[in-house]
Amino acid sequence: MTPSKILFYLSLSFILGVFLESIIKFPQVLLWIFLCLSFLIIFSFLYFKKDIFIILGFCFLFLLIGILRMQISEFNILNDKLSELNDKEPVVLTGIIIKEPELKDNSQKFKVKIGQSVVLATTNRYPEYQYLDIVEISGKLETPMETEDFNYKRYLLKDHIYSVMFFPEIKIIGKDSRGLTSGVYSGVLWVKEKLRDSIRNNFLPPNSSILEGVILGDKNAISQEIKEKFRVTGLSHIIAVSGMHVVISSSIVMIFLIYIGLWRNQAFYGAVIFIIVYVVLVGLPSSGIRAGIMGIIYLLGQKIGRQIVSSRTIVMSAVLMLLINPLLLFYDIGFQLSFLAVLGLIYLEPIIRNFIKLLIFKISKFKVKEKNENVIMFFSATISAQIFTLPIIIYNFGNISFVSPITNVLVLPVIYGIMLFGFLSSVAGIFITSLGWILSLPCYFLLNYFFWIVNIFSKPWAYSVVENVSWIWILISYLLLIFITGYFYKKISFKI
Repeated sequence: MTPSKILFYLSLSFILGVFLESIIKFPQVLLWIFLCLSFLIIFSFLYFKKDIFIILGFCFLFLLIGILRMQISEFNILNDKLSELNDKEPVVLTGIIIKEPELKDNSQKFKVKIGQSVVLATTNRYPEYQYLDIVEISGKLETPMETEDFNYKRYLLKDHIYSVMFFPEIKIIGKDSRGLTSGVYSGVLWVKEKLRDSIRNNFLPPNSSILEGVILGDKNAISQEIKEKFRVTGLSHIIAVSGMHVVISSSIVMIFLIYIGLWRNQAFYGAVIFIIVYVVLVGLPSSGIRAGIMGIIYLLGQKIGRQIVSSRTIVMSAVLMLLINPLLLFYDIGFQLSFLAVLGLIYLEPIIRNFIKLLIFKISKFKVKEKNENVIMFFSATISAQIFTLPIIIYNFGNISFVSPITNVLVLPVIYGIMLFGFLSSVAGIFITSLGWILSLPCYFLLNYFFWIVNIFSKPWAYSVVENVSWIWILISYLLLIFITGYFYKKISFKI
């Protein structure tokens, strides 16, 4: 067995340990049993002289490490000093705003770091507060609410937020400008604000709000009505910084670069640069960084032409993320969707692409050339990502969009144009208003087409609500997907 394959199995064991501890709380005595069992299996090698015992023993050991890593995180949650003050008397706290405030019509939210703890504060829309403001907040700390419809406490856990404060008294007492990272991030936010102002000067709502979502990853300006239409049509990922969004967008960039005459290797580097620039542009959020990593890994798998190596790299990357924050696996839907979308693109996309090529050949006797295969890859990538993320979407959001594959195929070809002309017009608009307006015209027509598709397909018949979906259904769905994909993946002998 190769070292990379061994590391792959160890990584899977660690992820399994994190998952099991998330749903089953293991007592300490059982962990000691796991530890003894691990060493017993490893030392069995001395008697049986077979490498499998060493590998199996270390798999048990990594399973134990995964459980322990999750237990450490759970211990930190239970022993957070600040959360002990939740739902008690009002308090006065001093801290630093560590992220760009989330602005809405009548309110704003921002994260305040107080010692090692983080509080999510919600206050009035004005006055505005800025990243790195040192503030004094006075109010009552509360535990995030849990309801049947939405578990806000669980949603905030992944960000290590255990306390919230609504409409506190706030006093700005200074500005923290220490550190190179803070300075760079402040610069990024300044550029982002300039781009946002330029977008709003060149476009009227709702076009401006869509561009803010697609280009800047900021969906706060989008109305609830439009968000609902996106949900019905299966296009919510268009305005979210997700692995699916980055991977499909970077695939479009690669196809475009190849068609304008670049070699595939050159197009690969161009697409990687696009991903890095985009992640920096949206302000380096954790979801964006994760999506960028997933996107680069997928492109790397395409470049070297070894999907199995790529899948191992993805699993190992997931382990690194879970070592830093094991709560991502169970509480971060974005992490799950990014991971599954890339796996779908690696394993299912070649199957769908070759099936489409075979279908074209059977119907028209036309053999698809390699240079035209990129067009087919665009459709197969869209469908494969949709299929692999569908069970998680149904489980978490409780709805099935019947038109999602159709709307994605119809809309995604213009998304690159929207991003390209939207970005060019917003950058130009910062310096020359008239040039920004001229470059916004192509984007204006593409956005009109985009909304035309959304309005046509956002009808009651386009989706169905599914309630009380069991996790067992999710398990069965992915077991079937693994079996079907694995079966056909080994039989891609129908390549045309």
